[in-house]
Amino acid sequence: MEIFHPKENIVGIWISWYFVEMPKEILQAWKNFLRFNFDFFSIPLLLKTLFSYWKRYYWVRGRGFNFSEFFNVLFSNLTSRILGAMVRFALIIIGIFCEILVFFFGLIIFLGWFFLPIVLVSGIFLGLSLIII
Repeated sequence: MEIFHPKENIVGIWISWYFVEMPKEILQAWKNFLRFNFDFFSIPLLLKTLFSYWKRYYWVRGRGFNFSEFFNVLFSNLTSRILGAMVRFALIIIGIFCEILVFFFGLIIFLGWFFLPIVLVSGIFLGLSLIII
């Protein structure tokens, strides 16, 4: 925030604040929201562990070879990995969808900030025209 100097024009200070300082702050907040969402859904970690066991549930065979036990352990471990991949993939899709929503809402807010003075002035003129008529 700048310190007010008595020789500066209040309109110049407002224009500098509105069109220079605040857009920087809005962009910083927007970036923070995007980072938070990316970290909240842990998208990089989910991609790294996409085919890991679901909640680390896995089965091991005992000593010796038993045909039915071998296939039981094999299909149980495959089921755990497939279930883990499905849940992680769904969370990745939800996270990317939320990231896209945050991006577009941030874009709307950022661009809307520049149109607010136009809306204010046109609202005043519209209100005055309604009073006069």
